[in-house]
Amino acid sequence: MSRSHGSFVWYELMTNDCAAAEAFYRGVIGWKAQDSGLPNQSYTILSAAQTPIGGLMALPPEVRAAGGRPAWSGYILVEDVDAFAARVKKAGGAIHHPPEDIPGVGRFAVVADPQGAVFMLFRGSSDMPAAPTAPGTPGHAGWHELHTSDPERAFAFYSGLFGWTKDRVFDMGPMGPYQLFATGGEAVGGMMTRGEATPAPVWLYYFNVEDAAAAAARVKDHKGQVLNGPHQVLSGNWIVQCRDPQGAMFALVAPATAMETAKGS
Repeated sequence: MSRSHGSFVWYELMTNDCAAAEAFYRGVIGWKAQDSGLPNQSYTILSAAQTPIGGLMALPPEVRAAGGRPAWSGYILVEDVDAFAARVKKAGGAIHHPPEDIPGVGRFAVVADPQGAVFMLFRGSSDMPAAPTAPGTPGHAGWHELHTSDPERAFAFYSGLFGWTKDRVFDMGPMGPYQLFATGGEAVGGMMTRGEATPAPVWLYYFNVEDAAAAAARVKDHKGQVLNGPHQVLSGNWIVQCRDPQGAMFALVAPATAMETAKGS
């Protein structure tokens, strides 16, 4: 599956202990890790099987000084990073790191939506690795969830910027509506009002695993924390929301079949 404008194409963890984080995600998700070979920067490429899906790097000193903590970020493909950074600002968002080239890789900018959720704009100097053709392929990102203070305004911002469209909406009772959004006609994530346990608007990234219960056990075995789950969502999938040992939040998603098989055995 090709990558198009407005698609999430890369996931990056900035952390305060790269070696420990690498060992954790190897053990929990099964990613392979390899040094990128970038000059003057330590950057680890994380791969699902043979396909690179993201990177791992140390929190830059200026981010630490500003109070930044370990966190995952998503890169969204655009046609022109500079032009879209300007559009983010015009639409009420913020630019945290102006457009900059990564030699031999591409151009990026760190931005935030009007509610404060951070994401990256990216344009590669070559084609990105193709997305998996089979939904739920282990190790790849399976869902993108925005916890925000104003879902309607947030959707209008992203729709205007990337052309995302509304998909189904689910009523979650006291938690409010859960609005699915689509890129290229396919639902790839959801937006919801953040709860009291989420101190600020944030993107939460879900990575595919084969069995949610087994993956949750691996999180605990590798000194991470399970915050919520495993539990089944309306799609039938099972999810687990977690925090790694360095404090970065992430989530896991698995198909219903594995859990149903375990219950029936």
